[in-house]
Amino acid sequence: MNNLKKIGLSALAGSLVAFSANAVEMTVTGTAEVTYTTNGGTGSGVTGDPWGSNTAISFSGEGDVGFGTAKIVRTLQDGANHGTHADNFVSAWQTVDMGAMGKLSFDSAGGGLEGVTAYDDLLPTAYEEVWNGVGSGTSLNAGAASNDTLGYSNSFGAFGVSLAVSKGGTRATGDGGNGGTITKSVKDYVLTVDGSALGIDGLSGGVMNSTTDYTAATSNDDEVQGGWLNYSTGPVSVGYRRSVNDSGTAGSTTKYVEAYAIAFNVNDQMSVSFATQDIEFDKTDGNADVTETIDAINASYTMGAASVRATMSDASDDAGTAGSDDEHMELSLVLSF
Repeated sequence: MNNLKKIGLSALAGSLVAFSANAVEMTVTGTAEVTYTTNGGTGSGVTGDPWGSNTAISFSGEGDVGFGTAKIVRTLQDGANHGTHADNFVSAWQTVDMGAMGKLSFDSAGGGLEGVTAYDDLLPTAYEEVWNGVGSGTSLNAGAASNDTLGYSNSFGAFGVSLAVSKGGTRATGDGGNGGTITKSVKDYVLTVDGSALGIDGLSGGVMNSTTDYTAATSNDDEVQGGWLNYSTGPVSVGYRRSVNDSGTAGSTTKYVEAYAIAFNVNDQMSVSFATQDIEFDKTDGNADVTETIDAINASYTMGAASVRATMSDASDDAGTAGSDDEHMELSLVLSF
């Protein structure tokens, strides 16, 4: 009887493998990038090698699974920018698109598929975000990160919704695993609007919210709220973003963020952009409020599979510290295949 069970299970497993192979088409894509980067500013003291490189290869499969179209993605990279062998991949995620019923996703690591992480900064740019390499980011870092995050999205005419929940655990937990200690849970929602469906071509925007609930009774919730609006006409795109990051920890600093950007397509190959962002650090510890200001210029030029890109940015009162400044310059050559 045991042998019969084994034979039956083996036959079933074989049939499942055959079905999967027939249903899913696998593709491989990749990028190779070389960069030259310099950093400066108050107390920077950066004297390291400015040259860097990274090669990434992405494996993806997509096919009909009966109740929708499933897609799986795994991206491997050099790992030069990560400290442990466990981080030798950039992303690992899977989705099931069920048409009118919406799209389900599970972001094991690095996908940034749904919620605040996917919409943290959509301002038009020729290359990097305004805060890249300097400053305090977008201050939307309280969202459901790409660490075993369950997501859902759907659209209803001109409007869309993106939801994400996570337990705040480590990235890429293996199947059947439940290790680690859960200290919080994160819930995100994003509501978007497509202006073209309302008769306003080139307009898009949305609002977002993220709430972090800590399991410890002594900890209060963190909350992030924000919104953005972009408009494109001809070769010009402009954008505006605003957000508030409110920590529930007593005596913590609330951050008010406001950013603007404009991008211009010189021709089909070249684009340039300029952006500025202010973060007001509203301090509650008796110290004076400080506003960090970041300015950035970006440019890119594409020739077939090759792109040359550049960004220059500087921050004053960096990270909310009065009198501190930071500078960042990066040149990039990327090949896509």
